[in-house]
Amino acid sequence: MVIRLQAVMANIAGIVAGLLLAGCTEDFGVDQHGQKVAAERLEGQWLVINYWAEWCAPCRSEIPELNTLAEQLSGQPISVLGVNFDGLQGAELSKAAQALGIEFTVLAEDPAPRFGLPRAEVLPVTFIVDGQGQVRERLLGEQTAAGLGARLTILRTQE
Repeated sequence: MVIRLQAVMANIAGIVAGLLLAGCTEDFGVDQHGQKVAAERLEGQWLVINYWAEWCAPCRSEIPELNTLAEQLSGQPISVLGVNFDGLQGAELSKAAQALGIEFTVLAEDPAPRFGLPRAEVLPVTFIVDGQGQVRERLLGEQTAAGLGARLTILRTQE
């Protein structure tokens, strides 16, 4: 009887711990539309995180490529995310993203601390983060959808 009670208590403790840990996953803040970006939506996915700015000419010409990549990856466990280098928030972020024609998710909150990303010294810069949250690649300069797709294929087969 005592052993059975201990087993039941251990199971209950495990369930409670699991529920507490599940609630500890911090969300990614909001996107350029003010919508919450839930951690569950991106958990376990590969991420292509691109830093851009309105004043950056290569960023402007890269955005259509990132839109294409996001469309090509639709339905796969890979997400394209943008981060404004200048830290724009709210209506300013929304206006800038719309003016540049950004169709992928732009995070209002910089995910650099979450993934240990270094501060961008040049723009554009793109990080590829694997499904376990590890930075697998740092790409400086303007990227293409084809080039990023090829890098993702190579990196994902190395898992």
